[in-house]
Amino acid sequence: MSYPYGGNSGYPGGPPAGPPGGYPNQGGYPQSGGYPQSMGGPGGYPQPGFPPSSVAPGYSAYPQGQQMTMPTPELATSTAYGGAPGGLPYSATPAGGFPGSMGFGAASYGSSPSYNTPMPSSGSYNPQPTVPTGYIAPGSYGAPTTGYSTGYSGGPGPSIPPSTTSYGGTGSYFGTSSVHPGAPTLNQHPGAPQPGYHSGAPQPMGGGHTTYGSPQVGGGSYAQKTEGTLKPAANFNAEKDAQILRKAMKGLGTDEKAIIDVLAFRTSSQRQQIRTMFKTMFGRDLIQDLKSELGGKFEDVIVGLMMPPDEYDAYELRRAMRGIGTDEDALIEILCSRSNREIQAINEAYQRMYKQRLERDIISDTSGHFKRLMVSMTVGGRLENQPVDMNKANADAQALLQAGERRWGTDESVFNSIIASQSFDQLKAVFDAYSRLAGRDIEASIKSEMSGNLEIGMIAIVKCVRNKPLYFAEKLYRAMKGLGTDDKTLIRIIVTRAEVDMVQIKQEFQKNFGQALEAFIRGDISGDYRRLMLGMIGAGY
Repeated sequence: MSYPYGGNSGYPGGPPAGPPGGYPNQGGYPQSGGYPQSMGGPGGYPQPGFPPSSVAPGYSAYPQGQQMTMPTPELATSTAYGGAPGGLPYSATPAGGFPGSMGFGAASYGSSPSYNTPMPSSGSYNPQPTVPTGYIAPGSYGAPTTGYSTGYSGGPGPSIPPSTTSYGGTGSYFGTSSVHPGAPTLNQHPGAPQPGYHSGAPQPMGGGHTTYGSPQVGGGSYAQKTEGTLKPAANFNAEKDAQILRKAMKGLGTDEKAIIDVLAFRTSSQRQQIRTMFKTMFGRDLIQDLKSELGGKFEDVIVGLMMPPDEYDAYELRRAMRGIGTDEDALIEILCSRSNREIQAINEAYQRMYKQRLERDIISDTSGHFKRLMVSMTVGGRLENQPVDMNKANADAQALLQAGERRWGTDESVFNSIIASQSFDQLKAVFDAYSRLAGRDIEASIKSEMSGNLEIGMIAIVKCVRNKPLYFAEKLYRAMKGLGTDDKTLIRIIVTRAEVDMVQIKQEFQKNFGQALEAFIRGDISGDYRRLMLGMIGAGY
């Protein structure tokens, strides 16, 4: 309701206003002289009510006599953050979450897709976890599989494109352009990452971090330039690739070369788009078709490639703890080399896929100080994004020295609290300070003070802090040297590092072992398995 326009004073129904002329005489106070003359305009103070106002040129008057309503939360949100193209299928939220919330920038791993978005094809490697002793073929112990009934890794509803990012790759998303999927956009060089889900496309499911596998944020001496051998395919066309794969598996026999030519030369983001398009075009699950047509280690690699990075890591961790014994090497490699963001994504994927907390499974499958180290790693709580504090580095180095070299026995808890909590940059400064104080390298001290899996885990962290590509190069060398091949380690490293730092891993391999990585692979494995692995590391097959 609007106020009356007239010159009535006071509110309607109220007592009449007294005559003007100031306040009545007050005892002890001088006679009030009334209100001062208003400044600037004739006529004194305005009359009560809602008088018509004069509006300056160029301004519109406030609508009179209309009831004013407050904006709704939806309106407020859309006004503050802008609407998503085509409307929001869910309540509007600012990109990256509200202030104070924790997130990864884009869609968080496992974020539920909007209704009616296409469902990812069923998982393969994702169902299973990591292998303890022998390399267990996916699907062998009944871990969740993907599909409409169970959902990809327990993921939400009907068909949504799975993760569109890869280890360290830049996310791209099918359908963001009016041209065929994967075609370069205007003014974009061929092979450049396609516009991703930061441009208003539906959020992908699982594995949605654009920096998964990248070096830790925070700069400093640890920040190293890394480059993968597997890059986005130029003129990518998900529809064409889906047709090639369908033809390769249709009828009698399988065209493994056609499968390699597509999947070994596409990024994780592009493979997820192919997976969605395959189901869209043929009503079939690509991973299930691949599993039914392939076998052995070749199948293991292909199925691993078809999983989003966070789900593949979760699968490998699960495999490591299932069955008889524990594959501690897989636990150490994954948990000790990943960043906070990646660990948090793995935790979400693990919970989604296996309806169980990763920490709980680790607690039940490990023991002693090694268990404490692995639990610390699952938190993903390193003090990243902070400048190096040299005073603290010196104090921590002194604490490590007092907990090990300068006492009878070793206080492992001190090592755990420092090595598990500080950023890689800070730890590098700690290790340098330790060498100056102790007169020996931190690795030598750990080897003399600890043993077993705890020693291996601590050394793995030290190596990743100093030179992560060298750490993986050494693991690849050990996986292939001598008699036999540690296929599960070989496959896991090639699949997870091909888009992140495989160029640097190959350089470290050549420099430290005097032979090219591809030469080792050629001499150690064979057939389609070898051709697929060589393709992923950028070597001709």
